[in-house]
Amino acid sequence: MPRLMSTLAIAGLLREAAPAIEAVLGARLDVELAPTRALEGRIRGGERADAAVLTAEAIAALSAEGVLDGTTARALAHSRVGIAVKAGAPHPDISDVAALRRLLLDVPSLCYSRAGASGIFFADLIERLGIAAEVNAKAIVIPQGFTAERLVSGEAAIAFQQVSELMEVAGIEVVGALPDGAQTIAVFSGAAFAGAADGARVLDAVAACCTPAALVAKGLDVPG
Repeated sequence: MPRLMSTLAIAGLLREAAPAIEAVLGARLDVELAPTRALEGRIRGGERADAAVLTAEAIAALSAEGVLDGTTARALAHSRVGIAVKAGAPHPDISDVAALRRLLLDVPSLCYSRAGASGIFFADLIERLGIAAEVNAKAIVIPQGFTAERLVSGEAAIAFQQVSELMEVAGIEVVGALPDGAQTIAVFSGAAFAGAADGARVLDAVAACCTPAALVAKGLDVPG
């Protein structure tokens, strides 16, 4: 059975594209979803698949180490970090960096992910804004998974994650992407594992489903 190790950022796209991907492959695709940092650790620990979708930086590093076939690497999607609230809750002002900073100081609770690309960026952002201590004192920092689930449970008032990941949780509303000056564009790329017999076929099938319309519908941007 062909196997793909993938970041959570394209989870929704993979879910909807599964029938098309599997029709091309002629077999069910086993998809292992986790944050890039977690997958990197497992790969360096010896775990293998046919192809991987990770941050561009992780793809480059693992290619340099000879684990992935760098000649197959390609950008699949660009992604922005956003904020969500529980469905029906007021949408806070995040129109600029000053408004975002006020929100982070005033909100009673929030959630972000420790291992995901968005969580790593967010931890750096609050350091740069000089409010890390205040924010972390009231933050729920999950090891991995979808932060917006903590909105539905009532544990957090706002959640931070890639917009595409926020959109995967029912019962929430995406307020929007972070403003310029407090935003990062993550590049998610794919590559075949070195020596994987089905690596190129799996990667080609996944890449074929990353059409502009499919990406936009899942809160992602087309690589430029």
